[in-house]
Amino acid sequence: MTHKPDSYEHNMVLAQKQFRVLGTRPIRHDGVDKVTGRALYGADIDLSGLIHGAILRSPHAHARIVSIDTSAAEAMEGVLAVVTAADLGDSGDKMIDLGEGEQNLSFLRGNVLASGKALYKGHAVAGVAAASLHVAQEAVKRIRVEWEPLPAVTTTQQAMADGAPVLHDGLRTKELGKETDQTGNVAAHFRYDKGSPDEGFAQADVIVERSFDTATVHQGYIEPQNATALWNNDGRLQIWTSTQGSFVVRDTTAAILDIPVSQVKVTPMEIGGGFGGKIPVYLEPVAALLSKKTGRPVKLVMSRQDVFEATGPTPGSHIRVKMGATNDGRIVAAEAWMAYEAGAYPESFVVPGAMCVFACYDIDNIRVDGFDVVVNKPSTAAYRAPGATNAAFAAESVVDEIAEKLGVDPLDLRLKNAAKEGTRRADGVKFPRIGLVEVLEAMKAHPHYQTPLEGPHRGRGVAVGFWFNVGLESSCSISVNSDGTISLVEGSTDIGGTRTSIAMQAAEVLGISAEEVRPSVADTDSVGYTSVTGGSRVTFATGWAAHNAAQDVVAQMKERAAILWGVDAGAVEFADGTFRSGDNSLAFKELAKKLSETGGPVTGRATVHPKGVGGSFAGNIVDVEVDPETAKTKILRFTAFQDAGKAIHPSYVEGQMQGGSVQGIGWGLNEEYFMTDQGVMANSTLLDYRMPTALDLPMIDTCIIEVANPGHPFGVRGVGEASIVPPPGALANAIHNATGVRMSRLPMSPPRLMEAIWALESNPIAAD
Repeated sequence: MTHKPDSYEHNMVLAQKQFRVLGTRPIRHDGVDKVTGRALYGADIDLSGLIHGAILRSPHAHARIVSIDTSAAEAMEGVLAVVTAADLGDSGDKMIDLGEGEQNLSFLRGNVLASGKALYKGHAVAGVAAASLHVAQEAVKRIRVEWEPLPAVTTTQQAMADGAPVLHDGLRTKELGKETDQTGNVAAHFRYDKGSPDEGFAQADVIVERSFDTATVHQGYIEPQNATALWNNDGRLQIWTSTQGSFVVRDTTAAILDIPVSQVKVTPMEIGGGFGGKIPVYLEPVAALLSKKTGRPVKLVMSRQDVFEATGPTPGSHIRVKMGATNDGRIVAAEAWMAYEAGAYPESFVVPGAMCVFACYDIDNIRVDGFDVVVNKPSTAAYRAPGATNAAFAAESVVDEIAEKLGVDPLDLRLKNAAKEGTRRADGVKFPRIGLVEVLEAMKAHPHYQTPLEGPHRGRGVAVGFWFNVGLESSCSISVNSDGTISLVEGSTDIGGTRTSIAMQAAEVLGISAEEVRPSVADTDSVGYTSVTGGSRVTFATGWAAHNAAQDVVAQMKERAAILWGVDAGAVEFADGTFRSGDNSLAFKELAKKLSETGGPVTGRATVHPKGVGGSFAGNIVDVEVDPETAKTKILRFTAFQDAGKAIHPSYVEGQMQGGSVQGIGWGLNEEYFMTDQGVMANSTLLDYRMPTALDLPMIDTCIIEVANPGHPFGVRGVGEASIVPPPGALANAIHNATGVRMSRLPMSPPRLMEAIWALESNPIAAD
């Protein structure tokens, strides 16, 4: 792996460098297949002898499983196999590392098929395989389960209350990193400290302290979860699935089934959206067991209701934020108390939320307390900057209120306190070169901010947000074809056009066009280990692997040119797609034609685990109009800003910014899991779960800022996640400026906003 270059020098070189491929907008390599319907998604797989499966799911949010009788289902004509948690076996509750930190194996297994208890409505209990889907669905209804219903808790406040029903009898709280004997629903309490908050607040002239609540929301991908498995006669298990990480599916499934990873091969299909929600494993082990019992390939596909009720949404949260500032606008202290819903099993993404809550600001005195709390909802999964949107809604609302009390421009306050290179976050990380100041300066100078907003019931709001990004492992190989094109094989599943962004980085090194690269995403047997498509890592990390693999190709081809010219390989130079030594020169394509004369094919390869992720900052300016009769919020104008480091393919960067903004808008204004007192989701359809449509949105204008990341050879920063972080905060601030109401709960739906307006009108002093 290339060494990390000096920050200042590297940024200066990148700022001055003229790229041939990077920054252009070629047509995506998979575009034709997708627009013509030829691309194969998970549900499209069709194997010889394929049979279909269905899942029995719990009707209760919390219930003990007294007994399961599958005999009536097994006796049905056409039913070929039934499996329950007993078929999974039990290799203990050991911790396993699947590439993103350690996870409890018993929790992973329990989420696939419930054992002992069902912990949320929709929790999988049994699986059936049959000759047809209709027979499988009918057989599921004939499985008899004796339930002992138990009280359910669906919020952190309920779960943390004295005497609350306990989900896991053996769950002991980890307190400040240490195991304790305390049992309950708090899986962990941790703290980040920086400086002395008490001393900081003593210096403050203005202190604002508020509480905030955010609802559970879903990623909203269009394609449901799916898996097809064939446990072959040779003992190998093959899986076809739409996933954000084929190696995670391989390793998780192998661990749950207690078989070696070498026995499992996963082929990633095209993926119809994920946003973090298609990293966990749900169906694959069940399909595998059914296949093993029947000797046939088995396909499982979730319904939309299953997706809502049984896959991982983002955590709801209860957050308290306190911040203090001096009269000259310097934020001197900040505290956050953050309780996040983990769903049925621990790991709620409160840790990244705590890492991000004050990351935009250079504050000397910070304390953050985080609580990971289990509740009777589906076990949470990542959703675009998981945990950060909840945190930014709270922090950015308080920052805006401080600006209002001080009588200063909200962007000026943010600029005065903006994190810069060298700023240390509360979790201990010191920022390298970052672009928050440039984002804020672009926001303040933008025509949107400079144009007056006129008319009644209208308001303008701003907010910024941060996502730290990750690196993790990536592998890539490149084969040079005799016509001068290359075949590139990578392991990162493509959600947002990353085949092309990776191909472009290889093309830039080799001096060829993006169209002369043939990229493909391979199965787990055909490429080196590659971590998930998530964490805004693919264009950064897999792009780095492609860069290094291309450099490997260049080094080998220099040796081939040296053979042709009778010189030492060290005397051969390569630039702008041409090899040169003295008077000799050959373009990349010309030399490719001569490889057979100099030793045969050339294949480059690279595996990387880069650390210099850099992080990305995003900002929003939003104008709204609130209908005084209905409290419906109409977005008049929305501009998104983000530091991309280097925009490899500007159209894709703009698309990520727009997509994340739309999801943040839905999170802010409409979307929520509406839970009954019994812990049942009452709106588990796309008709009732209100994601924004084109009719609800203006055009999302974008402004790309490029502050090169010194931790990447092309200055790349991942851009897939930061865009979802600031929208709810910006909307809340705009709604306040339109109505005088400061909303403290998401979503800010018309009924909720109307109630707040009425409360303000009846008691304006209490709202201060």
